[in-house]
Amino acid sequence: MKTIVTITLNPAIDKSSSVEHVVAERKLYCKPPRFEPGGGGVNVCRAIKKLGGKSLLLYPSGGLTGKRLQELLDEEGLDHRPFPVDGMIRESLVILEESTGQQYRFGMPGPELQKNEWEPFLQKLSAMEPSPDYVVASGSLPPGVPPDFYAQVARIGKDRGAKTIIDVSGEALEQALQEGVFLIKPNVREFRELVGKDIKEESQIKAAAKKMVQSGRCEVMVISLGAAGALLVSEKLAEHILPPTVPIVSKVGAGDSMVAGIVLSLARGNPLRESVLFGVAAGTAAVMTPGTELCRREDAERLYESIITGT
Repeated sequence: MKTIVTITLNPAIDKSSSVEHVVAERKLYCKPPRFEPGGGGVNVCRAIKKLGGKSLLLYPSGGLTGKRLQELLDEEGLDHRPFPVDGMIRESLVILEESTGQQYRFGMPGPELQKNEWEPFLQKLSAMEPSPDYVVASGSLPPGVPPDFYAQVARIGKDRGAKTIIDVSGEALEQALQEGVFLIKPNVREFRELVGKDIKEESQIKAAAKKMVQSGRCEVMVISLGAAGALLVSEKLAEHILPPTVPIVSKVGAGDSMVAGIVLSLARGNPLRESVLFGVAAGTAAVMTPGTELCRREDAERLYESIITGT
């Protein structure tokens, strides 16, 4: 299998719990919390492992939360390389209101990174031997990291012969696209921001995505449509992939699971369309799990078979 490196500069410890009712100005007594590693590239690495693959995770680690994050990654048996930083790694909180099924998600800002703390990621990627086949750079950038960081990752990826997958939004995504990447996975809102138009019809979205691919900014675009699946657009393909209907327990990590499914399937040598189908299956599997838990392999494989057979 080809090799995968995942990068995140803003990891977190995800704490999830539940309470009967969310009421303002009242002390709320939650159920025992669950702690899991979190953040874009962290979740992609974790989901790849859950799906039966492996990847190397590069991430910053600082403070007591950074040490705990490393312990959680060790507990899951992940191959990970922490880069020491002075700041404390952030935490995030997900609370399920049991009476309504609504989920409240609170994301904290990450520590401010200095140049000598984020540059080693680029140096490590440049010097890595053997060069990875796929580089997945995912998640928000913490304070102190320039918006062209992912563009620099993409440039190094091209120089090393790696295919770079970027899963981020805003200016960081725009700058990465100016460099040119292999694949991006925006949702519809992020895609509209990217093209600067309030397009709603599927035909318009496909046309705008195809234009972006033809411009050379990316080779593949997978636009997440939530419960409606995803749009796959490349030079040769423009297809709406519908997911099976499943009970939605939590949407946390669905996008990261989709990216994991896509890159793992590609690394296994499967064609693009089949890999995106597996990614949609993995993303769908993730919404079936509680809190911040990601996809389960048995669910993803069963849903994949359902998609390809149309049953």
